[in-house]
Amino acid sequence: MSLSSVFNIAGTGMSAQTTRLNTVASNIANAETVSSSMDQTYRARHPVFATMFQNGQGQTDNSLFQSQDGAGAGVQVMGVVEDPSNLEARYEPNHPAADANGYVYYPNVNVVQEMADMISASRSFQTNADIMSTAKTMMQKVLTLGQ
Repeated sequence: MSLSSVFNIAGTGMSAQTTRLNTVASNIANAETVSSSMDQTYRARHPVFATMFQNGQGQTDNSLFQSQDGAGAGVQVMGVVEDPSNLEARYEPNHPAADANGYVYYPNVNVVQEMADMISASRSFQTNADIMSTAKTMMQKVLTLGQ
């Protein structure tokens, strides 16, 4: 693995964490939306990540550790899936969105879990930014070695 590939790996990590932050924001924004139907009620969404491999993408690298370069070349977002857990049905017959039986359906969004995910995604994004900064500093130091 060359030092320049660190930028690609950290960049894909930052992109993945941005997607994660966007889904968390969407979940929190819809946490208290109500519906009179289970089919129309918002369901929490979560991104699905997968590791990208250098050898699987046809990339070749003239590294001293080429036999070990089956390591990841980054992360990709495979998609965003809906949470299959049950929705919350509350008996509120006076609510304007109540169905014929008096139930109002609330999303399956756990705001505490979403806040923890937001903090985790934010810190992961910052870690990837720090990695890029460190790699840049290392490359600048390498350039000054010949002076």
